[in-house]
Amino acid sequence: MSRVFKFRFHGKMAGLAANLTAEAGPLETLPKGAMQVHRKVWVSLPDSGLHWKDAAWLAFGVSANARELDALFPQGLHIKVLSLEFPLSDYRAEVAACTMDGWLHEEFELSSSGITASFDPVSGRAYFNWGETPEPFSDQMT
Repeated sequence: MSRVFKFRFHGKMAGLAANLTAEAGPLETLPKGAMQVHRKVWVSLPDSGLHWKDAAWLAFGVSANARELDALFPQGLHIKVLSLEFPLSDYRAEVAACTMDGWLHEEFELSSSGITASFDPVSGRAYFNWGETPEPFSDQMT
């Protein structure tokens, strides 16, 4: 059954927002067009498609929880993203990772991955903390 997770973060000058609708189930067969995130953890994107940055950040949100998901689902897990919706004024691609992380934590009651968002009150810019991953998309190991 699909479920919607609403990510909201409000700073003094701006905010970040996105809604993710997804569902998860056992990995019975390799999903067509799915991407492998970790061992037997796979993600499928909406049939309507996504911008490549949104897809990459969604996958990163899964990868930040991959070890725990792998332990919970040794036979495999398929996460089907049905939609990612956001207002352009309150969105950066990194929000996709925060939204997926929040969805996973609600869906499976996982421990914290350390992913957080914050605003710098001086610059008004959003900043993200990626938990144990100092530089997402680099090949550096922690």
